[in-house]
Amino acid sequence: MGTYLLLFFIFSSFIFPLMPKRMTTISQSFFFIILPFLLFLKLDIASSESICGPIVADDADRIQFALNLEFLEAEFFLIGATGAGLDQVAPKLARGGPPPIGARKANLGHIERRIIEEFGYQEVGHLRAIISAVGGLRRPLYDLSPKNFANIFNKAAGITLEPPMDPYANTVNYLLASYAIPYVGLVGYVAALPALTKPASRGLVASLLGVESGQDAVIRALLYKRGRELVKPYNITVAEFTRGISNLRDQLGLCGVKDEGIIVIDLHLGAENKTRSNILSADASSLSYARQPQEILRIVYGTGKESQPGGFLPDGGIGNIARSYLNELSG
Repeated sequence: MGTYLLLFFIFSSFIFPLMPKRMTTISQSFFFIILPFLLFLKLDIASSESICGPIVADDADRIQFALNLEFLEAEFFLIGATGAGLDQVAPKLARGGPPPIGARKANLGHIERRIIEEFGYQEVGHLRAIISAVGGLRRPLYDLSPKNFANIFNKAAGITLEPPMDPYANTVNYLLASYAIPYVGLVGYVAALPALTKPASRGLVASLLGVESGQDAVIRALLYKRGRELVKPYNITVAEFTRGISNLRDQLGLCGVKDEGIIVIDLHLGAENKTRSNILSADASSLSYARQPQEILRIVYGTGKESQPGGFLPDGGIGNIARSYLNELSG
């Protein structure tokens, strides 16, 4: 670890003289430049198979784990587009679980509202399909409040944004908030699919993955169109925000680079080392990244620890996989 710190200080000593003089711009630029460098160092903690490797679980538990993300997406998209969540649209699916904290109808443009509404109803279908296949679980408590999202945006930007960034205030803010959600479920399905043993399970997850991938692609394309625009009133572009959110997820996941913004700085991260556009996040062979359940929990909790709830799930996740990590903490 001492070697990595030494490299950090050597690197920063060369970067700082190149920075602009204004303090806010310094902190933003330094954050966006240095974090990918740190992630590529492959810290000792990220090399442990117990931290990044596959888990042991049956098909039902793996598929039920996805309910943590599917409930989240359903509530965020439905309420953001229509003002009405699962309790109004399909209350039986929630099984009496608590309504989300702080979600509200977003100030969206007409086209974007139609897209997000469609996504919301697609998530209702996903919940029904999963529950029909492996049984349902009580909806967990979600924090979809502006305060929680503002905290995520602050960490992504590397500064405390003033005023706090409200995901429901306008179309760009909501799309950036949406950028933070479907991709996590997508890479979870990619990791789960080869571990499933039953043809019916593999067929279900492949079908879910197809739609989740489409949702993520649409959100990224809408943001790419606005990539060089400044997010008002902050001196940060849309592309920089996506890069910051992706870097934050990599940092929390603890397992290296598995996430990239809509525009890459280094051509080596572009398709065939030829593009800076990055509408679909993928590895050097243009294959989708994969995340194990413990990585996903670290990200959605916002704590970097699968045993420490917070963020979107203040009381922790549902299902045997998520609860097993919480049981480890209490034990």
